[in-house]
Amino acid sequence: MAHYDGPEAKKFDSGDVTSPFDLFKSWGINGAIAATVDGKPVDLHAKLSDGGAVLPVMPDTPEGLGILRHSASHLMAQAILRLYPSARFGVGPSIKDGFYYDVLFPKPISEEDLPAIEAEMKKISKEKLRIERVEMTSRDALKKFKDDNFKTELITDIGAEGVSLYGQGEFWDLCRGPHVPNTGELKHFRLLSLAGAYWRGSEKNVMLTRIYGTAFADAASLEEYITRMEEARKRDHRKLGRELDLYSFQPEGPGFPFFHPKGVVLMNTLVDFWRREHTKRGYSEIKTPLILDRELWLRSGHWDHYRENMYFTEIDEHPFAIKPMNCPGGILVYKTAIHSYRDMPMRIAELGTVHRHERSGVLHGLMRVRCFTQDDAHIYCTEDQIGGEVKGVMDLDKFVYNIFGFKFSVELSTRPENSMGDPALWDLAEKRLQEALEETKTPYRVNPGDGAFYGPKIDYHLEDSIGRTWQCGTIQLDFQMPEKFDITYRGSDGAEHRPVMLHRTILGSLERFIGILVEHYAGAFPYWLAPVQARIIQVKSEFEGYSAEVEASLKKLGVRTERDVRDEKLGKKIRDAQMDKIPYMLVIGAREAENRTVSVRSRSGGELGAKTLDELSSILEGEFSPF
Repeated sequence: MAHYDGPEAKKFDSGDVTSPFDLFKSWGINGAIAATVDGKPVDLHAKLSDGGAVLPVMPDTPEGLGILRHSASHLMAQAILRLYPSARFGVGPSIKDGFYYDVLFPKPISEEDLPAIEAEMKKISKEKLRIERVEMTSRDALKKFKDDNFKTELITDIGAEGVSLYGQGEFWDLCRGPHVPNTGELKHFRLLSLAGAYWRGSEKNVMLTRIYGTAFADAASLEEYITRMEEARKRDHRKLGRELDLYSFQPEGPGFPFFHPKGVVLMNTLVDFWRREHTKRGYSEIKTPLILDRELWLRSGHWDHYRENMYFTEIDEHPFAIKPMNCPGGILVYKTAIHSYRDMPMRIAELGTVHRHERSGVLHGLMRVRCFTQDDAHIYCTEDQIGGEVKGVMDLDKFVYNIFGFKFSVELSTRPENSMGDPALWDLAEKRLQEALEETKTPYRVNPGDGAFYGPKIDYHLEDSIGRTWQCGTIQLDFQMPEKFDITYRGSDGAEHRPVMLHRTILGSLERFIGILVEHYAGAFPYWLAPVQARIIQVKSEFEGYSAEVEASLKKLGVRTERDVRDEKLGKKIRDAQMDKIPYMLVIGAREAENRTVSVRSRSGGELGAKTLDELSSILEGEFSPF
């Protein structure tokens, strides 16, 4: 595979060289699929102007993969056009790990049709069709696409005097680019799945078929990704949640998960751990109402900045909203008392249930729901306490994620376009978060414009056991809400001062975190977290008296225990316990009943042999627990 390990971008001066392709050839650089000129990505055959700083874009870089995948989406669209000449095309961007295209087919297709599309893509790749960019006026583009409602709508909404198109063979599309120079650059791709998607994300529009795929710079990377995705399918929390009887999803409550008894045990164990750690670190816990007056959401800024994600109701002919976030209710609790500098910092936690409207097309098991519980906390502190409090939350994040075996990376997300408040306060907030990261020597990258509308934030991205990342914890520094709600404390000088607010979550959403844990552990939870820690397998009904005695003894020790008393063969009972991923199986037959022992089989350690109850207790007490 071609790599570029050369110098920084070089200045281009005119001569015989007219394009990045010619320039790289003169430098002896091979394998580039595009270029950047003064940081802007362009096609290899773009015309260069004097003085531009030029760099090659290689296919195995993040920028290169984005271009490769976008080009692969056009390759797929061209293949579809050859197989389904009356198909119409929406949009086809590159996304994280792949690409998709939204297509209106003349008749429905299924995943069984994907191999034929993929085969046609391979044919077009071998044709090595040149990919061309053409710029034209919007008027001319509207004429070109006069029979395509999707493209004419996009061109009209863009509202520019001119647009760019990309073409390869018979396929042309409205597109900014850049793209690879020819279809022969696209060799390592795979079509993955189908989904429904409304045109432009609106439920009022026509439903299109979204085809997902991926592409890589080399065959090994593609195969590695496919293997990882196959493993991910085995770990799908929706499948495992059903098999392990943890939770379900019902048509009567789309986006609202139903937790079964074992799922509630799992959640409560997680909450017990969460509460214990927060108590140790000086947090107090509150609970605020689910429904609050619209005026509160106007004051907080949510009405202007978040209304499309909220649910509303009316009480006594007055408008109310179901809370999408916990912070405004928490601020009302703060305002019920007069506070002094001696109270600072105040660490107030809430396991608050919130509701957010998500479009049906993006709902995904526990990962994207409409109702969930945030492990929120709001810290009120003085300005000179910010650094210490941010570091304290960072320490808690690190402790919790290590318990579950997660690696993590950190982002600093800065001021978004829809921000509210004084830009100078935003600059100060970003500076303080950056100082905390640098003083703790925490590696991080900046994510420009992705802060909350009221403040910048530090985001934690967890890496699970098969290398996927999940955004969970966040630390948001907020100078805006204290102003909006006019909250104060009395300082040592006797005057009123404005506190600073830190909004933070560790797990993020309990429901989503449980979904992540199910996939991280593939349903085989560590002993301390497992809904059922031990299953007693009774060989015959004549041993029921002793098996009930063992069950009672274990439950007194706090071991979550159940008995399998079904009239089934021993082999089936053991297989079922393995499928249910029970940490310990305790077999009771004639010998065990006579000797008052149990035959112990560990999920991780295999056969441990016959053990007395005291010996079993010692084994179980030796299991790791964060409590």
